[in-house]
Amino acid sequence: MNSLFPGRWIGGVALILGPVVMCAGYLLRYVSTVTALTSQQQAWAEQQPFAAYGQLVAYTSEPTLLTVSYAVFALGAVLLFPAFIALGQRVGGGLAFWGAGLLVAGLFARLYFAGADQAAFQLTEVLGVEHATNAVMEEYVDISYGPWRVPVWASVGQYAGSLLLAIAAWRSGVFGTARAVMVLLAGGTWMGVLKGASIPDVLVSGLLCVALIPLGAQVLRERLPVPAGRSKVLSW
Repeated sequence: MNSLFPGRWIGGVALILGPVVMCAGYLLRYVSTVTALTSQQQAWAEQQPFAAYGQLVAYTSEPTLLTVSYAVFALGAVLLFPAFIALGQRVGGGLAFWGAGLLVAGLFARLYFAGADQAAFQLTEVLGVEHATNAVMEEYVDISYGPWRVPVWASVGQYAGSLLLAIAAWRSGVFGTARAVMVLLAGGTWMGVLKGASIPDVLVSGLLCVALIPLGAQVLRERLPVPAGRSKVLSW
């Protein structure tokens, strides 16, 4: 693992920070929505067919807080990219590589959705929340699915990839049953544009922290063997 991307340092740090930042993103998205919406607005949002209605209203009430929460969430997706690659390399084998690859495809989908989220929020600045909501919801399916539906198909990778990688990690002995189940559960969280987070989302993403952080610490403690004639080998 030390000689391949992402290497010991990037892989180890990503295994620790990735799930923590993603969990923080879920928590911030939940807290920001609850904080920004009044009880009447929350009741109204729950009656709507999509969470996007409530998220756009919440942004107009607390734009800074919503922006921070969505930004942290997107950063978590970026950090999980090398984390899943590192886990796939640690487990090894075709099943693990397919699982890690599909999970990375799901992360790319999350970044597409993050761009759509930001565009929708900015529309409220220009058009106002009512007109922006009407415009977004009129084209919500096409916005969510993306060009040629590539993002929505990539998002399937999260669910399939977490299953394959969890099985591979369990079969290889890298993870026991409990930690493999944690990875599987974390792969079941929602995907899409302008989605609201819930307490179960926060808890499930917290399980991913329990599964990956100890492995990240183990990776960082490892050292490459020192070749003959050389006093030090640096691995990144």
